[in-house]
Amino acid sequence: MDETNVFSGLSGAIQERLAALSVTTPTPVQAKIIPEILAGKSILFQSETGTGKTFAYLLPLVQKLEAEENNGHAVRLLVCAPTLELASQIRDAVKSVTPLKAALFLGGAPIKRQADLLKEKPDIVIGNPARLLELIRLKKLKLNGLQAVVFDEVDRLVKRESKADTEALLAAFPSQVQIAGCSATVTAAVRQFFANLDSVVMPPEDVLRERITHWALYAEQRDKIDMLRSLLLALNPEKALIFTSRTEQVENITGKLQYKKIDCAGLHAKEDKTDRKSAIDRFRSGKCRILVTSDVAARGLDIPGITHVIQMDLPDDDDFFIHRAGRTARAGKTGVNVVIGDEYEMRRYSQLEKKLKIIVYPKMLYGGKITSPRDVE
Repeated sequence: MDETNVFSGLSGAIQERLAALSVTTPTPVQAKIIPEILAGKSILFQSETGTGKTFAYLLPLVQKLEAEENNGHAVRLLVCAPTLELASQIRDAVKSVTPLKAALFLGGAPIKRQADLLKEKPDIVIGNPARLLELIRLKKLKLNGLQAVVFDEVDRLVKRESKADTEALLAAFPSQVQIAGCSATVTAAVRQFFANLDSVVMPPEDVLRERITHWALYAEQRDKIDMLRSLLLALNPEKALIFTSRTEQVENITGKLQYKKIDCAGLHAKEDKTDRKSAIDRFRSGKCRILVTSDVAARGLDIPGITHVIQMDLPDDDDFFIHRAGRTARAGKTGVNVVIGDEYEMRRYSQLEKKLKIIVYPKMLYGGKITSPRDVE
């Protein structure tokens, strides 16, 4: 294997599929993790958003599956993810690099239909912990041929609402299974949960500081949506992702923007999964350039080409700010992160600026254009 490019250790077929995706050079996390997983190690790794974690675990595991025949027609790789959107993206990533059969299993879908899917003998299953566990307990999902398991966005999977299911799922796996876990933020709770795994923390690539430009736009609460509308008209963004902490605000924002003839889609956790998929597909394809979302719905969302992230409030959890901002400037690109905030939020943003060592540029709208306050004094 060429040590300067770990992709050379992958099969010619996988390299061809990567080339078709214009992926020819591994990212730092891929260069570090691919050889470890190929060597059979169980590993927990942390790397910033947008650094290529999915391919870091997927490529070596797919390589192993393709190198041997599945004589027993058993499920051999299981990937656990906390949200519908992330699980769907992982399934799409699988499809892009291997012809192996993959199936998606998520809560909310009829379980009988999913049990029928398992009769088609997929090599790879992807899903959320509760549904995967349900299928195992019903003896529909059999684990006797399982070789490897991945926990993606592990920090979410061990939070209170998911921890019991994740724990039970982990206990159900055969003892010899290879395990990989990853996230942009690996907390002490995650390390404790996966205490038996080797841990790798990638050096920060300073995406937040080096590739994202941070703006602050002042607006009172009642004026925020009007400010957002004016900002979108001034920016005319290629692809903008708008965050709000409150689920009910997603429909409020989209409704008011659409009333003003601004084409946008909404995405929140309580929405029907078909509608959520439709909104993401429209945004991903570029048919709709503006997507309004809540934090839960957008966690782990990896959509290429997002040029602007606009935060309609500051989340209580600083990690959520990082995850939000990290939806732009992915795969080596640059982007802009805008916070529209009132006086209290601007004070918090100033504290966050010091804590994260970022530079925040105050902006204002003047004459339909974005400018700095000092330029209109």
